[in-house]
Formats: sequence, structure tokens, C-alpha cells
Amino acid sequence: MNGVVTATGKTIEPLGKMFAKLPKRALSRVGVVDVGSNSIRLVVFDGAARSPAYFYNEKVMAGLGAEMATTGRLNPAGIERGFDALRRFAALAKGMGIEPLTCVATAAVREAEDGPAFQSRVERETGIKMWVIDGEEEARLSAQGVLLGWPEAKGMVCDIGGNSMELAEIAGGKVGRRASSPLGPFRLQQVNGGKDGLKKHIRKIMSDLAGRMGTDHERIYLVGGSWRAIARLDMERRAYPMTVLHEYRMTPEAVAKTVDYISGNDLGELRGRVGISASRMELVPLASQVLSELVSTFKPAELAVSSYGIREGLLYEHMSESLRRRDPLIEAARFSERQLARIPGFGKKLYQFILPIFDGARPERDRLIHAACLLHDTTWRTHPDYRAEACFDNVTRANMAALSHSERVYLGLALLHRYKNNRSNSPMAPVFELLGADEIQSAEILGKAMRFGAMFAIDDPSDAGALRLRNGKLELRLTKMGRSLMGEVAHARFRSLCGSMQVEPLVRD
Repeated sequence: MNGVVTATGKTIEPLGKMFAKLPKRALSRVGVVDVGSNSIRLVVFDGAARSPAYFYNEKVMAGLGAEMATTGRLNPAGIERGFDALRRFAALAKGMGIEPLTCVATAAVREAEDGPAFQSRVERETGIKMWVIDGEEEARLSAQGVLLGWPEAKGMVCDIGGNSMELAEIAGGKVGRRASSPLGPFRLQQVNGGKDGLKKHIRKIMSDLAGRMGTDHERIYLVGGSWRAIARLDMERRAYPMTVLHEYRMTPEAVAKTVDYISGNDLGELRGRVGISASRMELVPLASQVLSELVSTFKPAELAVSSYGIREGLLYEHMSESLRRRDPLIEAARFSERQLARIPGFGKKLYQFILPIFDGARPERDRLIHAACLLHDTTWRTHPDYRAEACFDNVTRANMAALSHSERVYLGLALLHRYKNNRSNSPMAPVFELLGADEIQSAEILGKAMRFGAMFAIDDPSDAGALRLRNGKLELRLTKMGRSLMGEVAHARFRSLCGSMQVEPLVRD
């Protein structure tokens, strides 16, 4: 395989060579470093699990590419901050025993005149092998990060950095067409011609991208800190009841309102309300103009925010095909059960026991039922007075992939009812608004089914009895063991379940 030769004559090696030299680390910790135009970040994943667990995460806003559009060189202050960060990251990796780090550099280092000198210094003085990747490879890795979080993702990934913006098509678990552009905010700061000149500049480049990528993408997945900052401001404008950015959805109409909201408010005041860093907020107005033109040009039906990008894409490279095919939500729930539950493995038995109640459930609902059963006992160490709220809070805020906001709330509400019969006066009530009445009722039934099944038997509830739903009755047929276990509390929980289902309870020997 030959390297890619850039316009400045530098050779960029294909990423495949990097992974060919790395040891196989399917089940060990994996450390990756992303050297971007604005930030440099170290992420240590706790093994190449299908749902990434973030063992360590540190970011430095070095601003390597802050002045590159005018000087053609890396920002001198950014070089020193970046070098200090990478030297620290190398020491951390050594202390954690995760060498070698997987380190990639993107637009600033690949395009700057002194990029090779910075690369050599980093490798010489820190021992970190820095791989400089081209724009299309950057787009591919970002798209893979989205696929890690959304296995069924279909549409176009848009990753904005400080000096560039990459696009990639995804469908069927594969990455298709890719394109790179100079639409990073650092670059746009140097465009002449005032507001009109900037608008024409962005529109011209966006039109070219549309010709290369097509405009038939129903959904655009947004990757990058500037997009996440805009999404956070959209949440603030809407008074949205959650602040989890991953899988947050925006309509084109919402984007237009938020762009106006940003331009019509004091940035310092907005920053104070949502907690965005000053260096990030400085780039938001320009990024919002790019986003406005992106929506106008590609006309998606929906935009979805992804917290997963190039770093998760690097983790995805470590995964086998069989691992990639697993459901990230179920894998994360299994991991939590192994680590936190009193009886690891009981969740699968509980799932099998209550399945007759949900006969005919759609696959997307069935996976939530399965995940809830795996997670049903993972907050048992919390004080009993707070278990219901703790498990709701844990799930709605958890770093879990392949889980929409409404699905988070559904799962959290089911787990709340696993510990509590009613949700009246719950401090979580504002978030319940993300569910419809039928979904709230379904989550309550699931929670009460787990509440009954979890105490019906110690090892396997199926050894004590079996459930059958028919003709408006929920029948519990007991075994000999079950007759001994079906005490007063069990009867009360079974009747409560039937009450929520609006069916008649029927207990038979």
C-alpha cells in the first residue's frame, strides 16, 4: 500500500499500516490520542468492548491550528501546549500499562508547513508514534465512531474540527463516499469580504460537497465539539429536560431557531448558562453558520448528535467483525450486571420468565426489556430510600450506545418501578414527558414484572412457576417450590402487576 501525497508534498501513510503493527488487544485496555486542530485528547477505553467504557478521558484545548490559515504554520503557543499534553499522555499510558498509544493527527498537522517537525519532535521526545491521516481517512474513522454507537445508522456523518469538516456516507454497517473540506471555524475566521463574503464562501464549498456526496440523506449525524455546543444551546433554548448530548435530535426548523438564538444573545451569558468553554464558544457563531448552510443544502429530515467520533472509530478498528455485530446496549447491560449485580446471570433468567407478558413485542421493545432485566439489580447497594431514583438517574445519564433519549427514559422508568410501585411526586417527572402515555404504562408494567420476578425465587423464577397471558387473565402456574415461595409479599406484587396490566390475576398450582 502506498501513502497519500498531500499538496505540500508530505506523504501520509494509510491507517491500515498502523494497525498491522499494533498487538492484538481485543480484551485489554486501549489508549487512543486524537491530535486535532483545536483540541488534543487522550481516551483510554476499558477493553475493545462493543459498548465502550471510558476508563480515562483528558482533553487539552491546545489550538494547534488557530493561526494556520494566515501563517501556514502551527500556532507556536499551541505547539508548546500540545507537546506538554502529549508528554503527559505518554507518561500516563506508561503508568497504566497501555503502551503503545494509538495516536492520529488530523488537519492542522497534515497541512501545516511545520507539521512534520512537530510530528518528529513528538515521536523523538515522547516516544508516541503519531500517524498523520488525510481528510478522507479522518471521515472514515469518524463514521466508524458513529457506527460504534449506532450499528443501524444510515445517512451522512458530518464531523467538524478546527480547520476542516469531513463528510461520510454510512449504511448497512459500512462507510461509503467520503469528502473533506476547509470549513473549520479557524479557517473561516480568515475569510475576507465580511458577512456576505463568508456566506458566499461557505455556500460555494457546501455546493461542491453536495455534488460529491448527494443530497438524499434523511439523517445527518453530527460529530465534533462545535456541533455538540450548538446542540447544548438548542437544549437550553427549548428547556429540554435532559442534557445528554448523545443521540439528541434536532429538526431543520429547530436548527434555524437556534442559529437565530445564538446570534441574538450575548455569547458570554449563554456560555455561563450551559457551561461551554470560552475557547469552544468563540467558534460557535461560525460553526452555526456552517450548520445553517449544511441544512439548507442537504435538506435532511433530522439531525442527530453523536458523542462518538474519531476516537471511537479508532477503537472500532480494534474490534473483530463478530464483536461489531453485537448490540451495544445489551453488551453494556451485561457488563454492568457482571460488575454490580448480587447474582450475575439472574437477569437472563428473569427476562425469560417475564417474556410471556410481552409476547409479540417489536424487536426494538424486546431489547429494552432484555436490557432492563440485566440491569434490574445493579443499584442494590444504594440506600433503599433512593434506589428507585438512583437506577433511573443511572440509566438516563449512562454512557450507553444505541439508546435514544425516549428509550433511556423508558428503561429508567421501568427500573424505577422495579423498586417502587408508583411514581407520584417523583423528582424525575419532567423527564417522563419524553414518553407517550402508552410508553409510560408499558414501562410501569415491565418494572412491576421485574419487581415480582426478582423476589419470586432466588436462583431462577422459572423453577418456581410460569406465566401465561390469555383471555384477560395473567395466569401464574406454580411448581411445588413455587407454592412455598408464594407468600404475602409475592401475592401483593403479583396483584399490583396485574392491576397495571388491567387483567385478572390467576394463581394455580
